[in-house]
This record gives sequence, structure tokens and C-alpha cells, in this order.
Amino acid sequence: MKRLLRTLTILLLIIISSSCSSNLQEAQQLFNDEQYEEAISNLNQYLFFTVTDVKALHLRARCYEELGEIEKSKSDYERIIDIDKEYAQAYGGLAKLHFEEKDYENAENLILRAATLDPEDFDIMYLLGRTMLMNGKFKKAEEFLRKAADLNPDYAQTYYYTGMALAYQGDALGCAASFNSYVSREPNNMVGRYNRGFALMNAGFMKWAIEDFDAVLKQNPDHTEALAKKEICMKYLGLSASAN
Repeated sequence: MKRLLRTLTILLLIIISSSCSSNLQEAQQLFNDEQYEEAISNLNQYLFFTVTDVKALHLRARCYEELGEIEKSKSDYERIIDIDKEYAQAYGGLAKLHFEEKDYENAENLILRAATLDPEDFDIMYLLGRTMLMNGKFKKAEEFLRKAADLNPDYAQTYYYTGMALAYQGDALGCAASFNSYVSREPNNMVGRYNRGFALMNAGFMKWAIEDFDAVLKQNPDHTEALAKKEICMKYLGLSASAN
């Protein structure tokens, strides 16, 4: 009888383990398919038996975030940190939520901790750079955004914010170069074209600046800032409106 009970217990554990694993895999697929409520349902079943699985908690936190249930998302991230104080992405997730709430001071503290634990995570380094930018620490912002660009050279927005950090430092040439990297990756983004034109104007490259302002005005003739900056460049070059 004891042997039979032991065998049944082992079989039950195997069935539960297999079911849990299936729930977790299905939850990941549901998340990928943007079916967040269904993913949470699967994760709740999985976490009933494996309450300390930080990866499952992380996935559920992301689901709650996508659904706009921010307090539940924060609660899961905090639970992860209670379980594993070295889990960098939990600090990063919390930092992102604080950043989106414009609580940049708490965001900075959390994302610095995340970067200390995992300095090779692009998302962490990118958010750290943006947070430093919002907190007025422009040199630090540039440093971390450049690190993010090294980790993922193809992500255009990194160069945009690097350009902003350099602009705040008064580095017109560096700003223009960074916006050039941004525009080369997103040539149809007129915000980037305008900002590059403004940076080129400040660096003294008036003809190139006019090209960018013209591109913006072609798409939006009522863009008053681009029109005003173009006129400044043309006056500097001694050109009239009819010369262009």
C-alpha cells in the first residue's frame, strides 16, 4: 500500500509538473500574441504551484503593464525583488513604470541598480540614458546612450536622445552628427529631420540645414519653426526667398 501511494504521488507530481510547464509555454505564446488576459490566467495557474518562479512573475508583470494595470505590475516586480535581489530586469521594469509616471528620481535609483546588475542589457542602458536626460544630467545621459548604441547600433531612437543630450551640452557638431545617425535610420521622420536641420544651423552648416528644413516644409508647409529657421539660414547666406 505504501509503495502504491508513493507511486501515485510521483505520478501526480509528474502530471502537475508537465501541466505547469505547458501553462508557462502557452502563457509566453499568448503574451507574444498580445492576448494578455489569457496569458495572466495561465500564469496564475502556473504560479499556484510554483510561487517563486521569477520568470513567470516577470511575464505576468509585463502582461499587467500592457493592460495598464500598473499597481499589479509593480506588485509583481516587487515580489521578484523580494525573492531575488539580483534580478536586474525587475528593477528595470519598476524603473520604466516610474519613468512613465514622470517620477524620474525613483526611476533613476531603480535603473541604476539594474545597470549595476546587468550592464549589457540594452533596454536597461537605454532607459538609464533617457532617465539621466530627464533629470538634467546631460553628460551622464550621453555616456549611457552611447553605451546603449554600442549594444544595439540599429535602434534609431538612441541617436535621437543622444543628440538631445549633446544639444543641452552645447555641442552643436556632435548633436548634428548624432541626429544624422538617427535620420539615416529613419529618413522619413520629420521630427528628426527638423532637429538635424536645427543642429546643422547651430553648427554653421546653413546649406545642409536648409535641405532639412525644405524636406520638413515639403511634407508640412505650415511648419512655422522650420520656415523661420530656413529664413534665418538664407539671410545668413545672403539669399532671398526666390533664390531657393
